[in-house]
Amino acid sequence: MQIDRDDEIVILRLNRPDRLNAFTHEMGEEIKAALAVTDADDSVRAVVITGNGRAFCAGADLEAGADTFVHGETTPGVVPPDSGGQTALRIFDSLKPVVAAINGPAAGVGVTMTLPADARIASDDAKFGFVFTRRGLVPEACSSWFLPRLVGIPTALKWTYGGQMVSATEALDSGLVQQVVPKDQVVDTAIAVAREMTADSAPVSVALTRQLIWRMAGAPSPRDAHEADSKAIFVRGSMPDVAEGVTAFLEKRRAVFTDKVSSDLPEIF
Repeated sequence: MQIDRDDEIVILRLNRPDRLNAFTHEMGEEIKAALAVTDADDSVRAVVITGNGRAFCAGADLEAGADTFVHGETTPGVVPPDSGGQTALRIFDSLKPVVAAINGPAAGVGVTMTLPADARIASDDAKFGFVFTRRGLVPEACSSWFLPRLVGIPTALKWTYGGQMVSATEALDSGLVQQVVPKDQVVDTAIAVAREMTADSAPVSVALTRQLIWRMAGAPSPRDAHEADSKAIFVRGSMPDVAEGVTAFLEKRRAVFTDKVSSDLPEIF
């Protein structure tokens, strides 16, 4: 994993270009560790994830051949967790917005781990493959939850049943990605998107909003959202950021928010 910085934006680069950034357990652990650092660093406003080389991520590293998905000794009756799913859940839990800069082909876990990101920017040569059934597998990395919420059930079924590669244009038309840009612009565009999300926003409010939007996507009733919203508004209403935000609006100036994600984030859920 290569970690770069563009002022308040951290760029995580999958760094196995000779293997098309094929996913390994170690790569997943590096992503999770990096997000723990960005969550704790109040100078970080957002995270961009991209790949080095010509691909974003070719999926799971299949160097072990047919044994790739065969687990070693396990506790009887205990199902070992899917490493891609653990990575996706860590992205889901991020306290900072995450933007995927998909700089080339993304297949298997290479695409499913991007689904919890807040936006996906694709290069014009990107292709997406939900190829699991073609390997005798099933979708992983929590994609059976995320994918239908992003593109709808019929499209999710079409892509996962047949496993055909999806072009950047089809991905854009279906809502999987939000922009398609030339390859040499994908990271800069993702950084700009991340900056637009955060430049004038209160960091604690962004973190709470991210939790509210994502978690309420699976709520059984709008009443669940009403309960969570009410709690968040009540708690935030007495914090310094709200006084600053309202005062700045009335004084027609840019707000300077002081509440910190690392120490002032209220527990809503």
